[in-house]
Parts: sequence; C-alpha cells; structure tokens
Amino acid sequence: MKNAILILSVILMVSCKDSPSSKFKVLAENESDPKTQETANEGKRLLEAKCYVCHNPKSDENNVLAPPMAAIKARYSKDHSTKKSFSDAIWNFVEKPTNEKVKMKGALNRFGLMPFQSFDEKEIRKISDYIFDYQIEEPEWFKQHWEQNHGDKNYHQKGKRMNGSFNMGEQNLMERGMTYAQSTQKVLGENLMLRLQKNGIEDAVVFCNERAYPLTDSMAIFHNAKIRRVTDKPRNLENQANEKELEYIEFFKSKVKNKETYKPILTTENGTTHFYSPIITNTMCLNCHGTPITNIDPKVSLLLSTKYPYDKAVGYTENEVRGIWSITFND
Repeated sequence: MKNAILILSVILMVSCKDSPSSKFKVLAENESDPKTQETANEGKRLLEAKCYVCHNPKSDENNVLAPPMAAIKARYSKDHSTKKSFSDAIWNFVEKPTNEKVKMKGALNRFGLMPFQSFDEKEIRKISDYIFDYQIEEPEWFKQHWEQNHGDKNYHQKGKRMNGSFNMGEQNLMERGMTYAQSTQKVLGENLMLRLQKNGIEDAVVFCNERAYPLTDSMAIFHNAKIRRVTDKPRNLENQANEKELEYIEFFKSKVKNKETYKPILTTENGTTHFYSPIITNTMCLNCHGTPITNIDPKVSLLLSTKYPYDKAVGYTENEVRGIWSITFND
C-alpha cells in the first residue's frame, strides 16, 4: 500500500495517455529503413514518457524510486533470449503485477511491488521491443552495481546504439508540442515522486500547491513557450479552462468515452501554434481525484479543502479526461 501511495500523484496531475505516433529524429547505427527507424523512435519516446518518472536513469543510486530500466533489461534478458519472449514476459508482469511474478527480488524488497496501473498493451510491447533491440540509457553507477551484485564481471548491455539527437528545428509542430508537454510532465513527476517517497501523500499535496506552478513556469521559460494545465473542474482556480479549451476538453472526453482513436489538437495563426493534448486519469489518480472516503483518505480530503477551498477536481473514475495540456509557442 505504501508504494501504491508513493506512485500515486505523478498521475495526480501529470498522467497522460496521449500518445500519438511521433517521429523524432533519432537514427540507429547502420539502419536506413524509415519504418524501422520510426518504430524505434516511438519505442524510445514511450519509454521516456511512460517509464522514466519512476525508472529514471539520471537518478542518484540512493534516491532512485525504482530499478532503472537497464536493470530490468539485464534481468529479463537472462531468461528470455528472443524479442517475443522478452516482450511477453514484460507484459505479463506489467498487466497485473504480483509477488509471484517478480524476477527482481532485491528490487521487491527495496521498493515494494509495482502498483497496478492501466497500461496499453501495444505501447508496453513497443517499449519492450525497443529496449530489447537497442542500448538504453544507464545510470552512471549501474555497471558497477550490476557487476558487484549479480556476479557479472564483464557486464555489457546488448543491443544496437541509437545515434543523433532531438533537433527542435527539424521536428514538426505536433512533435514540438508533445516534447514540451512530456518534458514538463517529467520534471513535475520526478520532483513529486521525491516528496512522496520521503514524506508521503499529504506532503505531495503541499508540493502541488506550492511548487507545481513555479516548475511549470520554469519549463515554459526553458522552451520559450506558454505551458498550462487546464480543466473544466479545477482544483486551483487558475487552472480553469477558457471557452475554446472547454470545447477541446469535451472533444477528448467524447473520444475517450467512446474508445475512439485521437491525436492532439494543433492550430496555427499568424506564426503562433496552439497545442492541446488530454490528461487522463488512472487508478492512482483517484487517491486525490476520486471519491472522498471511497478513494481519498479523510486526512487528505481535509488538507485539500484547506489548500483548495473551491476544489472541484474530485469524483473522477479511471480513464477519464481530467484536463488538457494547453501549450502556445511560435513557429
């Protein structure tokens, strides 16, 4: 239960299932097939967007929130030598984590069982295929840690290398909007997770109240864009969507409710681009945005009512549109 609470509010305000196909300019060694490159690029993007909030390769060894993805790759590769077997094993665990399925007993003892979240199987398999085929980023401390704790004195990560870098000037406008949203999500999530791990859910509410806006503003300055998270049911009145944004929220609600495919909305006018992408709830969100007593602990409800006297951001169930990213930038 402790770890379910720990992971909770990443999703509180940053959980996104908005995952349209993206074609980042990242090339693999000796690969020229555009379709293969596109598949690899999407796997990389999904890995960073869906996994790195908890499995961040840049985390210090003493503050890591979950085992790095390089460790997961190394452990699963021991038992699964084909891509299909590897992907099947990853999905089997992620679909419904249980103690019996755990391969990494040390990680279980340190971090607890990964809490259940509603993931899309196709996205998880794209991530699995990517990390099986390619070398992924490792923490600086990982190689020594793995060799010392797993008896592998000559550890070397298998897979092809990815060359190149993200070139903002060459990305199309949709990709730029996705990059701005996901990078801001990552910063908010990482900082929130540290507070959750150290002090629990109530401190996470304080963090959201005091630090979410400054961090978002910092990312807006970094990207030279206007970045907002808006909703029709705000917790903070500053997050109230305007008339146009409310229309887009209703559009995404309809798509999600009817299980229809969708992409972010993009509009341009006089050299200015407006990007809108949905923020969708999952099981973890309900600890702060679900139904009081049923989902939200009374102590958390009391704190929320103190910090946000006009709070409307409750009563959600899983897989609902809680709001949207509203991002504006120049071409």
